[in-house]
Amino acid sequence: MKLRPLAAAFVPALVATLLTGPPAVAADGRYSAEIRRTEYGIPHVSAKDHGGLGFGYGYAFAQDNLCVMASWVVTLRGERSRFFGPDAKSDDPVRPVANLTSDLYHKSVADSGVVRRLLASPAPLGPSADLRELVNGYAAGYNRYLDDTGVANLPDPACRGKEWVGPITAEDVWANLLDLNRMSGGSALKEAIVGGDDEDESPRRAPGSNGWALGREATRGGNGMLLADPHFPWNGIRRFYQVQLTIPGVLDVSGASLYGTPVVQIGHTRNVAWTHTVSHAQRFTLYRLELAKGDPTTYLIDGRPEPMGRQEVEVPLQDGGFVSRTLFTSRYGPVLAAGRGGGYAYALADPNTANLRSADEWLAMSKAADLPGLRAAQDRYQGLPFVYTLATDVGGTASFADASVVPHVTDALARRCARPAPDPSLDAFVLDGSTSACLWGKDADAVVPGIFGPGSRPGLTRADYVANSNNSPWMTNPAAPVTGYDQIWGAVRTDVELRPRVGLDMIDRRLKGADGLGAPGFTLETLQATARSKRNYGFELMRPDLAALCREHRELRATSGERVDVRAACRTLTRWDGRATLDGEGAVLWRQFFDGLQRPGKPGEPQQPWWRVPFDPDQPLTTPRGLRRDATTVRQALADAALFFQANRLPLTLTTGQAQHYGSVPIPGCTEGEGCFDRVRNSGPLGKDGRYPDVNTGSSFMMAVELTPDGPRTRTILTYSLSADTSSPHHADQTALFSRGGWVTERFTDAEIRSDPRLRVTTLTG
Repeated sequence: MKLRPLAAAFVPALVATLLTGPPAVAADGRYSAEIRRTEYGIPHVSAKDHGGLGFGYGYAFAQDNLCVMASWVVTLRGERSRFFGPDAKSDDPVRPVANLTSDLYHKSVADSGVVRRLLASPAPLGPSADLRELVNGYAAGYNRYLDDTGVANLPDPACRGKEWVGPITAEDVWANLLDLNRMSGGSALKEAIVGGDDEDESPRRAPGSNGWALGREATRGGNGMLLADPHFPWNGIRRFYQVQLTIPGVLDVSGASLYGTPVVQIGHTRNVAWTHTVSHAQRFTLYRLELAKGDPTTYLIDGRPEPMGRQEVEVPLQDGGFVSRTLFTSRYGPVLAAGRGGGYAYALADPNTANLRSADEWLAMSKAADLPGLRAAQDRYQGLPFVYTLATDVGGTASFADASVVPHVTDALARRCARPAPDPSLDAFVLDGSTSACLWGKDADAVVPGIFGPGSRPGLTRADYVANSNNSPWMTNPAAPVTGYDQIWGAVRTDVELRPRVGLDMIDRRLKGADGLGAPGFTLETLQATARSKRNYGFELMRPDLAALCREHRELRATSGERVDVRAACRTLTRWDGRATLDGEGAVLWRQFFDGLQRPGKPGEPQQPWWRVPFDPDQPLTTPRGLRRDATTVRQALADAALFFQANRLPLTLTTGQAQHYGSVPIPGCTEGEGCFDRVRNSGPLGKDGRYPDVNTGSSFMMAVELTPDGPRTRTILTYSLSADTSSPHHADQTALFSRGGWVTERFTDAEIRSDPRLRVTTLTG
């Protein structure tokens, strides 16, 4: 196979009211919270302490998305085969695998006791007292809603009356946080760890994002501004949930949390705003184990034999039976079931294996009064699992850092210890596990051994801007290239790729006032307009050569050998304005052509280059560019695209709004491969009926913030809306707004919240 990285019961007293005020104190003094919902159902949860805040948040989240969490708890407990059968696909939205594979992996994690060991550790390795209270309250609030409503009366038909729905525990919430941290490591390698093979060999890319932090020199008002545009799944547990969390005098943060997590991951306070994008750093390494002769369960370290550990994992099935599997471990981590042979085995070394620190880090970031305070929170916990941080403050300083957990593998160590990978497609460092000289290094300022400390991170602080669209730190700001870091953090002088390039071009044009949006510099309104401009950068770079190709040829030969009249297709493409709006006539035809460029000419052949000017590391923002109109594969791609439309009687002017949907809502946008900034992605190609499968990932929680001395001004859009429950009025309301290009004006202050005529208030005690 191929290896790929990536209950408590309560006596409730629930009062719904249209009045506002401080949360009431529970009769027993345990939990008390107030949930105020404004337009689009957005909850503003306040409480007097962390336990009450978690209680209110867990209750509000369960009202909107209990079924998603209930299903995921079954996954985390390793019980999907019991309820849904071993062969069905799991509910992992990033990389679904067979339920049995999922269960074996998650049961092995649960049985290992890693969560219990971390909970027994003091902070910062274990959770802080505040976070423990928050998590306990969150589980209690979720259970309170379930107890109030009853499984048989749940509004969401997805899990109403299902036997697999029940109360959750705080440990389930911790397990979800741990799995999030492992998402780009062990959790992405389930099949390799436990054995088994997924018939679907199509690559699964990790979620991505765009993020800009704008400083005082880039904004007209001299304030800090931030654009958050994470590109996460539109279904399942890795969706974002929009919320404001408040403990008067302690915490007041607004933004978004990933489902089932009680802390805001992307958001802002009165004075600070931050976002994340997925880092280019390597998340784990493999160690090649030299097996002892005649004993495949023993490996050699410095010439001495060391037996593998054994873990017996048992998974329940629907018929009452069980599947048992023996898994092996090493001093580095789990020994992969895949890749064995030739006297070697491979072990996964994942620095996020025992990482719960991220939740405390996000909680501390939410309490930071300024940018130095946010950095101090990151330095203390060092727990962000796989993301960059872009942040700004009211003073107009912009900051970028890869503050994520990265194995301490210097270039010198990699050169000395590198060994062949068990699979050529594996994107990972493989090190020699037969010698202790190849163990990860140590930094004195690292919170745990084996990771880089804060002093070794790539970072950049500016008064103009920092930006990232999942490119390496190198081009965070072209005026100050970031270099000098070890290769494990990401490459330098490498192809920046189209989505990061168009983002940097958008910033450059805005700072020069060359984008048609008025005077130079960002305002909140021009930030919104820039972020949602729907430019297709690949088309912009190839349009002149495409026009020339069309002038030169009336007919082109398709891959099948058929001669195709391309004149009508050429007219459509050359008339298109290059923006993936709902009414863009040519956007779908262009994507069909562009997708064809990326296919090999013949099965088994490598992809052929289509750029006229190849990448030049000395011109990273202007290369590659142009279209090789003399290349056979380019001409075939255009003929194939035109032929597909002709053969299926589809109009060449088919628009994005006609072809691309999420449920019944038309969705604008295009793919990152085409060079689209606020991109979307479908789960498959264009069908013969002229429709793509539903959008399944892309821009998810978009947030534009201006931090002014008078308080934050914020616009948001949750692209797939607040609730996964199809019966909810908030299942698609923001999706429809997103489709129309709209934004939600955030209500942050108490006065703003109170002034909403749609305000609904719930006072919750228990």
